[in-house]
Amino acid sequence: MANANGATTDLRAEFLNVYSVLKSELLNDPAFEWADASRQWVERMLDYNVPGGKLNRGMSVIHSYKLLKEGNDLTEEEVFLACTLGWCVEWLQAYFLVLDDIMDNSHTRRGQPCWFRVPKVGMIAINDGILLRNQLLRVLKKHFREKPYYVDLLDLFNEVEFQTNVGQMIDLITTIEGENDLSKYSLPLHRHIVQYKTAYYSFYLPVACALLMAGEKLENHVDVKDSLVEMGIYFQVQDDYLDCFGDPEKIGKIGTDIEDFKCSWLVVKALELCSKDQQKILHEHYGKSDPAEVAKIKELYNEINLQRVFSEYEDKTHKRLTSSIEAHPSKAVQAVLTSFLSKIYKRQR
Repeated sequence: MANANGATTDLRAEFLNVYSVLKSELLNDPAFEWADASRQWVERMLDYNVPGGKLNRGMSVIHSYKLLKEGNDLTEEEVFLACTLGWCVEWLQAYFLVLDDIMDNSHTRRGQPCWFRVPKVGMIAINDGILLRNQLLRVLKKHFREKPYYVDLLDLFNEVEFQTNVGQMIDLITTIEGENDLSKYSLPLHRHIVQYKTAYYSFYLPVACALLMAGEKLENHVDVKDSLVEMGIYFQVQDDYLDCFGDPEKIGKIGTDIEDFKCSWLVVKALELCSKDQQKILHEHYGKSDPAEVAKIKELYNEINLQRVFSEYEDKTHKRLTSSIEAHPSKAVQAVLTSFLSKIYKRQR
């Protein structure tokens, strides 16, 4: 997996190779010995749901670990274990998305039909989602049981899963169909949903995995967690902004947050900045699927210059995060955090 100097030749290819190894191990589980059909189902389900995304979360584990090693060459085992932890993050993501698509009654994911909409899958997808979660634990047990940080890894994944599911619950119960009420939306609510539903598993989890592999105790890096959660919130605010103002060709989709009555950063900022007459327009037209209704909301967003408000938020957040990163005593940790921030600052997709 590594050349004579210990350097990987193609990290993404290496990462995908490790997926094949892990998949093979899982498919050879004795539980599937009685029927080839079960192995075929699981293999198809895994290939459909686990490796199809951008792999940013999983790849962040190996990138972060390399930075924490401060330029030292990685052994073959280190590369494999860091990639394995990266895939554990991707397995967790797949588990969340399979079930999330059912709850949201979504149609497409990553440019193809959601797993539950695939012919002959349907609600079997619920069990498949749970199986993905089970497999994550089996991978951790097989490859990390003898490591001194194994219990910390289990605790980390369990805690992040809990936090994400809490965020999903809050998001769902505030957008119950037929109960559209903008008065319950606020910046603190938006922040809470995003912090729990997205920031912990997308930003903190990959770095926490790398820190544990590097022999660090997570309780010694609360400041790192705080910075990464803040980045996760910033990332979602960008997503909310791009949903309305982004170029569909660049972001790969046509935004529907307004039609879907989402607790978006844009609408909670609008509620904060609007006059009473403008708030009436929001309450009357937000959450309607008619293009004319959506156009009225976008016109209102332009009236209060939400694009300028977002730009100011982005610059202020970047400045605050940069100052926080520069204050960290470890140059290696600074490099990890700077790497994350540089990838998302002023992104267009």
